[in-house]
Amino acid sequence: MFRRNNRHVQNSLFGDITNLTPRARADLEASWAGVFYREFFCRLDEQPFAVLYSGKDSRPNTPVNVLIGLEVLKSGFGWSDAEMYDHFRFDVQVRFALGLRTLGEGEFDLRTVYNLRRRLSQHRAEKGVNLLDQAFADISDEQVSAFQLQTHCLRMDSTQVASNIARMARVELLVEILQRVHRMLSEVDQERYAELLAPYLRGSSSQYMYHLRGEDTKPHLQCIGEAMHRLLVELASTYGEHDTYLMLQRVFLEQYDIQADPVRPKPGQAISPRRLRSPDDPEATYRRKGSQAYEGFVANVTETCTPDNPLQLITKVQVAPNVTEDTTLLAEALPELKARTGVNVLYTDAGFCGADADAVLHEQHVEQVPTDLRGRAPNPERLNLADFAIQSDAQGQPQQITCPQGHTVPVETGDKAGHFAALFAANTCLGCPQADRCPTRKRQRDGRRSLGFDQRQLDIAQRRRRSAAYRKAGQNLRSAIEATIGAIKRPFTDDQLPVRGCFRLAMVLIGAAAMVNIRRIQRYLSGQGAPKPAPQGAECSARRAEAEQDSPVSLFGRALLRLLAPLGRLQPLFALSC
Repeated sequence: MFRRNNRHVQNSLFGDITNLTPRARADLEASWAGVFYREFFCRLDEQPFAVLYSGKDSRPNTPVNVLIGLEVLKSGFGWSDAEMYDHFRFDVQVRFALGLRTLGEGEFDLRTVYNLRRRLSQHRAEKGVNLLDQAFADISDEQVSAFQLQTHCLRMDSTQVASNIARMARVELLVEILQRVHRMLSEVDQERYAELLAPYLRGSSSQYMYHLRGEDTKPHLQCIGEAMHRLLVELASTYGEHDTYLMLQRVFLEQYDIQADPVRPKPGQAISPRRLRSPDDPEATYRRKGSQAYEGFVANVTETCTPDNPLQLITKVQVAPNVTEDTTLLAEALPELKARTGVNVLYTDAGFCGADADAVLHEQHVEQVPTDLRGRAPNPERLNLADFAIQSDAQGQPQQITCPQGHTVPVETGDKAGHFAALFAANTCLGCPQADRCPTRKRQRDGRRSLGFDQRQLDIAQRRRRSAAYRKAGQNLRSAIEATIGAIKRPFTDDQLPVRGCFRLAMVLIGAAAMVNIRRIQRYLSGQGAPKPAPQGAECSARRAEAEQDSPVSLFGRALLRLLAPLGRLQPLFALSC
């Protein structure tokens, strides 16, 4: 049964934190733990997580804000689950950050954390909603509002991340699948296929590869393919719905040409980058960027970047298989970012430029400023569309165009949808010093010079103008996000996260991003002199006021404190809340 955790809003009268000296208490509140408590823990709305629990009267849940807070701290510090649990039980700062003021208070078994992760994953699979992502968005929006940050300018960048899987050679992967198929079978079926699978059960899949040193793997691929084909046909009626059978089916279709008789392995270049990389992470994909090969996922990060802001905060984190294009990530994120932040300028690199992104940018009325451009640069010996200044309306439709010599004419709609034309009078262009370089063409019927272009050419030209103006200004607002990505990935080693699967990677990276925001807020507050706790949010403040006003225990505790104050040295045997 779901129950919200309001106990932390009632200060403990005789808790362990209360026994600290005033200086130590002030240092604790000014540390990352105090900032985390005020800026994350108190802002976390537990109510959306109620769908993960039973609606029947039963034992109350372990506080959601404690469990989610632990997940964020685990990611932000790079702890293992065991280290996270030890910090929860014995670390005063961690307990203070989670609203716990007495050692031993709020104990639970580590299995509770695993159960929450499973429920979050199931909810994501069934409803398509990542509750942790929503919570991060709500909290970051409150933080942006509390510190009065401007959000009309954002910057975005992506990075490659790998899940906790080992790179496997082609034969090694296929042998591993056969070994798992053997474990799937009943004892009767294991005996039935003992002879078929015997060559692949002598040690691990990596040991199988060890014994193939220097051998040609083609005969082995052929034998494995024939064995897989037989298993798929004969096991379909009994194991057709089993996850391991479905994995066997997927790998066989990806790796072999089923049209051939007998089946034959596909050449390496014919296999899709989306093929299974590891049986432990079916979502991981393969991608090559330049000379570097990656297996895993891509993470996309968005943060504020207005120069007038006293600090910048991360507003969104996305995770997808690494074959996903940057333009796709931008198109998916922009509508939500527009609704939350009102962004109208987005700074990116060249990878985010493309037709898919342009369509959403036009729809959301957001101007993209790329720091660089993809594709072949225009001929510097000739003028191109980017040398013309084009004015558009609120819907992005071009209205006027001005040539490099300063002549302005209206833009007309072409015969085809998405095509435009600008007509310059013949006497206007007569004697133009740029005539030899001009892309306009003379019309035979009236002598005017015409410049035709479509929407794609217009988008490219506008990007070139904005990119050139951006470089000329000498203020690089995008580059700092690379440091942000470095800060998010710093708790982990070699860009590899200690988890598997897209959802779990998203949980870890969102938690790491939340901790980056907390550290930035702490640095900002510490730079202001004396610690200045940020607002705890209207909801948290209301719960505190309600608890302090209405709690009988609180009233009794304050009365008892007044009675015990003259005694000074009296040590109570129990703790009261006030």
